Amino acid sequence: MSTEIELKLQLSPKAASKLAKHPLLANIASQRQHLLNTYFDTPKLELHERRIAVRFRKKGWQWLCTVKSAEPASGGLAMRSEWETQATPGTFDFSHVDNAEFRDFLEQRIAQLEPVFTTDFKRQIWHVPFGESLIELAIDRGHIESRGRKSPICEIELELLSGKVEDIFWLTRQLQGDHHLHPAIASKAERGYNLFLDAPLKPFKARPAAITTDMTPVEAFRCIALNCLEHFQRNEQGLLTSKDPEFVHQARVALRRLRSAIKLFAPVLPPEFVTTYGKTWQTLGSALGEARNWDVFLEETLPPFMAAFPNDKDGKRLRKIAQRKAQSARKSIVGLLATSEYPRLLLEFTAAVYTVGEALPIPLKDFARQQISRHDRKARKLATRHAELSPTKRHKMRIAFKKLRYTLEFFAPLLPPQRLKAYLAAIGHLQEQLGLINDQMSAESLLAEAMPKSQPKPIQGWIAGQHVLRINGLPKVLCTWLVQQRPH
Repeated sequence: MSTEIELKLQLSPKAASKLAKHPLLANIASQRQHLLNTYFDTPKLELHERRIAVRFRKKGWQWLCTVKSAEPASGGLAMRSEWETQATPGTFDFSHVDNAEFRDFLEQRIAQLEPVFTTDFKRQIWHVPFGESLIELAIDRGHIESRGRKSPICEIELELLSGKVEDIFWLTRQLQGDHHLHPAIASKAERGYNLFLDAPLKPFKARPAAITTDMTPVEAFRCIALNCLEHFQRNEQGLLTSKDPEFVHQARVALRRLRSAIKLFAPVLPPEFVTTYGKTWQTLGSALGEARNWDVFLEETLPPFMAAFPNDKDGKRLRKIAQRKAQSARKSIVGLLATSEYPRLLLEFTAAVYTVGEALPIPLKDFARQQISRHDRKARKLATRHAELSPTKRHKMRIAFKKLRYTLEFFAPLLPPQRLKAYLAAIGHLQEQLGLINDQMSAESLLAEAMPKSQPKPIQGWIAGQHVLRINGLPKVLCTWLVQQRPH
């Protein structure tokens, strides 16, 4: 078995032609290949479910059988286990797979394997000496095909043949200086399955980060931070092309989780890393927050008011104004993602996360216990004083519970699952109530922005009434949480 460390970047066909003439490649002989690949799975797509890819590749006159375990990628960088051997097309022999669990899983399904999709592309390859490493740079151009549908391929893959992973990033920085290269996380196999399933673009929700007790705190941070970055990147296309407000919501949650992770692990991270990347995502996060606020106003605040006051002219006028505001906020997000700085930020942050060093050696369980206790104490202190909190303090309490929930979710693999489940459920109900209170406060601000010179209107009184109702319901959900057994 080999471990494949690979960085994938998208580019335009025009940029691909120019890249081949880049000074870093000019004096290196290149190879050209025509690669035809057929991917196989069971009728129930059991390999896809396990994130395993099996393919036959025609490479010149040679046929190869490849098995890959497709781990999640972030910032374009993927690390995958790979097994490859010469083969006869259509004859499956997995004896070269030295992972017994993978091998048994595949051998039990040989009779069920059938073609799912093909990739057909031309590859130009350079072996680039860079820094202390040898890096294979490949430009792939062609298409993916399944069930009569096609999707184009135009991408760069940089694979570390030997040396240090940071050299891949340094080489990419050199290339990005002259060309618009965008880190990509979807492999050809993933895109092939999407084509096979004719899968619509859907908002992507956070997945648990696979931390383990034998990790150091920095290793756990690396796993969590890349998990958050993947969460954001998988909603990127939806931000650009879809009107579904859930893409904005999930992208915003992803950046909030990422920024929370940086603050959470700050005691064990180098101060310069925290200083540099603690505020890096603020501009994009603010744009997402603006869009999300208008989406909530349109989707959740206005409809019940208009149902109660169907003939209110100001409500109808306000909806049109809010729609324009939401559309403008979306355009701001698209503009930020279209800048050349954005793909560079993805690359720089991914490189920094992969290369960040340990600042404070401490067992992960001890660190997790300290951080959970700290956030729990802060939330409880505010919760026990909820009756006397000002709106500003109540907002701080909402943020404290959000940070506590993120902390528990990040460290979930280290905690007793049953106690954690009940505890998180109570926090979830509490966050929902606090979120609704915050939405009402935001609605008041948005209303003032949308109709700054208007006289008092029914909607203003209605929003204020809803605010009072939510606050009155807060003590009950706070008490439900306070009596829960702590999961740590």
